[in-house]
Amino acid sequence: MSTSLRIAVLALAALLAGVAASPTSPRDQPWWHHLAAPKSIGVSTLRDVPIDSSTPMLIAKYGYQSETHTITTADGYLLTMHRIPNPGKPVIYLQHGILSSSADWVVLGPEKSLAFILYNAGYDVWMGNFRGNTYSRAHSTLSTKDKAFWDFSWHEIGMNDIPAMIDFILDSTQHDSLVYVGHSQGTTAFLVMASMRPEYNAKVKAFIAMAPIAFLGKVGSLPLKLLAKGVDEVEFIANVVGMYEFMPSSAFMSAITSRACADGSMLQAICTNALFVITGYDSEELDTEMLPEIMKNVPAGASTKQLLHYAQLINSDKFRQYDHGTFNNLITYKSFSPPNYPLDKITTKVFLHFADNDLLGTPTGVDKLRKGLTNVKMIRRVPHPTYNHMDFLYARDSRPLLYDQVMQSIAEVFQEQ
Repeated sequence: MSTSLRIAVLALAALLAGVAASPTSPRDQPWWHHLAAPKSIGVSTLRDVPIDSSTPMLIAKYGYQSETHTITTADGYLLTMHRIPNPGKPVIYLQHGILSSSADWVVLGPEKSLAFILYNAGYDVWMGNFRGNTYSRAHSTLSTKDKAFWDFSWHEIGMNDIPAMIDFILDSTQHDSLVYVGHSQGTTAFLVMASMRPEYNAKVKAFIAMAPIAFLGKVGSLPLKLLAKGVDEVEFIANVVGMYEFMPSSAFMSAITSRACADGSMLQAICTNALFVITGYDSEELDTEMLPEIMKNVPAGASTKQLLHYAQLINSDKFRQYDHGTFNNLITYKSFSPPNYPLDKITTKVFLHFADNDLLGTPTGVDKLRKGLTNVKMIRRVPHPTYNHMDFLYARDSRPLLYDQVMQSIAEVFQEQ
């Protein structure tokens, strides 16, 4: 067996071999259930998330009202949006990263979660869910059992999901524009939209990019580097065996980080969670008291193609469209290689926040992104040496380290109108 094929098989086993999750036991409705009555009924089926840990219930748990909305994309996906309504106030749209969901923005509660902080500051807060995650597993004609359902990467998300959610928000609120805050893949997909559908720049007052991902040549994530080494073979094998949804094996995830997570460690549960294995974690800042609640919502689901697209970027160190192979590239793009995204077409104000210990949005990659953009208003390093990719959401001290600056930037943007 060739070296590349061995790598491909190992990567496929480690990243795609699914294990069935234990069924969630029925639970009585908590006392705050009445507060979470949705304005419109979502159609996606929740997967493996206890009802009292779903985004609407987390919001209601802390005494806030919420709304749930369903949006249909141009290509037929049914997406769920959650809102902490503040009618008439400036609009903020929060968008999660890969293997995540809207729960990321509320799980730590009113003092530490950005959605609550924004609402308490007087903003109308909307949270999106990308296709394929816990809350957006529905389509107008396709089933999640269909290969076609999972035939997307973050390119299609940027081209279809974000525009559909922006249009829905603006139509619902009667506002002309909003501020977009993205984390991880939420930044990648926004860069796709703003460069490929530049008319949407006028609808976004500012793009707040937390842990932005575009140029991955210096990525430090072991699983993604492993996947990148055999990406073509992995894609072929995944197609042959029909693994279109990313369903990581807990056993392999644990094996990869066995040295960091010894038996009895408080953080041992992270070893079986694909999100933390891929992105890394920081035991100093991670809010371990909230870890059990966090783990109820992650990983939240994704397509295999999303991971493969990122793996391709590691090999090319270019921010470009999906590589279908030379022959199919000629058919799709009329060129041997996929085209780069035209970052110079992004005209909205951009605020970049990065961390030195981020294995995905590395300082080198963020600086390369900065050089490709034309309207960067801020590039800021989070002032903490071990702050990493998931700390942007789950750290104990994100408010003083990051969110206060984000809030200041948002306030200044709205004051400019």
